[in-house]
Amino acid sequence: MHRIAAIFAVFLAALTLVPAAALADPGDIEASARGVVRVIIIGKDGEELFPISHGTGFAVGGERIVTNAHVVQEAVDDDRLSIGVVPAEGAEAVYARLVAISPNNDLALLELTEPLGLPPLTIAGNPAQSGSVTAVGYPLNVDRAQGLGQSDIFRAQPPVTATGFLSGRRPSREFDTILHTAPIARGNSGGPLLDDCGRVIGVNSFGTESAGSDAEFFFAVSTRELLPFLRANDVQPRINALPCRSLADLEEEELARAEAQAEVAQERAEREAEALAQQTAEIRRTKTYEVMEARSNGMALALLLFIVALAAGGVAAYGHMQRHMRMRAVAGAAAVLAVIGALVAWISRPAFAEIDERVEESLREGAQADGPTGAIATPEATAAAQAGSYACVLDTQRSRVVGDPTDDMTIEWSSGGCINDRTQYGLTGGRWTRVFVPANEAAVSVNRYDPAAGELVMERYLLDLETMREARTARGAYVAPGCGVDEAAARELGNSQAAIMSALPPRPNERLVYRCSENVEMPDEQAEE
Repeated sequence: MHRIAAIFAVFLAALTLVPAAALADPGDIEASARGVVRVIIIGKDGEELFPISHGTGFAVGGERIVTNAHVVQEAVDDDRLSIGVVPAEGAEAVYARLVAISPNNDLALLELTEPLGLPPLTIAGNPAQSGSVTAVGYPLNVDRAQGLGQSDIFRAQPPVTATGFLSGRRPSREFDTILHTAPIARGNSGGPLLDDCGRVIGVNSFGTESAGSDAEFFFAVSTRELLPFLRANDVQPRINALPCRSLADLEEEELARAEAQAEVAQERAEREAEALAQQTAEIRRTKTYEVMEARSNGMALALLLFIVALAAGGVAAYGHMQRHMRMRAVAGAAAVLAVIGALVAWISRPAFAEIDERVEESLREGAQADGPTGAIATPEATAAAQAGSYACVLDTQRSRVVGDPTDDMTIEWSSGGCINDRTQYGLTGGRWTRVFVPANEAAVSVNRYDPAAGELVMERYLLDLETMREARTARGAYVAPGCGVDEAAARELGNSQAAIMSALPPRPNERLVYRCSENVEMPDEQAEE
């Protein structure tokens, strides 16, 4: 009975430790796993190499690898043994030398004898105290289950991932550790424990012994131990202390933000339409009065001239009867001119339809005085209008930062779609975009700049070797132009970059959003202060 009660208590305790759902992004975990390696202790019999034991490690920058001290202790104790490192994909195994070892907190630092170009893992600067975690490594029981032989151990194999939850933090064996439930086994030692964004929150070290139905827990060396160890050995790790946020959450927020902006824009448009209607009504009233007055004046003038014509005609008739030829000629000419003038005054008076024409002309003149708001703003015209120097600040609320948070920056934007006089952007679908495909890094960056909104967006895709190979092939198919090209060349660059974009996953791993404002130089006296 007591045994059942104990099991039930353990079950309830485990439930209190488990959050509602795991939110780890598979893309982030996969990207971090590419920087995880198998660490092998190698024996030699003549020319034959054979594995003595193995553990796990992960890249922290340059050619440096972190693992557990107990993973490499055999090689430390026996100089006849060597240390080998096998990457997760692609490259062959290489030897490594021991840089530092700290048995007191079970950490060791290795350096590869040949470069593998491994992506360094980012370390969480402010690790979560609860939530889901993922252990990445090379458990021996999985190797055995798959029937891997000695030679297979030296070949690139993807590491195994196992998920669980954080269970607390406590000092163990005189160093700070994290307690978690992500299953690890022999061979996992030295591998990273990751948060939902693929950032390292610990180095897996050992587990508890389970008896019967007792819950199993596992221990990882915390970053409180890891970071001082790395810095003491001249390693400057990538650190990210920002909250871990999913792209899905960000995109949902962006959608809500866009809807709010659209609602504000609609309200503003309705207010402007109402103001324009009032203005149009006022102008129509004024122009109607003007036209009616002009018509009345024309009609009055025509009537007056017609009366003058009648009078002149009478005088001309009188001169005819009196045989006064000069009087008849002058009066007759005056009568004809008065008739013509009356006809002109009548015909030239404004028609009622002219009211609409005068209203439109007045509105058009007002719009020109306010600026060419009715003109269609093309991307080229916008780029030219917004050319200048801008200070760009990272908007952490709209960004998802997996690696080191990139510092704020200053950019020079030219009228032809060029940044800092060295990087020409392509034009596709009205957007200025540049795709970067490095030769020595398994990542593609897509930068977009909106000069009208003052927004620079940088997205990074952390890719596997096959996808990266496709991206490099597509990049090698064209030559990016230098700055100062015409619109046609900018559009051609945009079309060429589309081939790379089609090879990328639907979502990036990282999205940095910068808000850019015009860079205003301070006066000398303020700058000196």
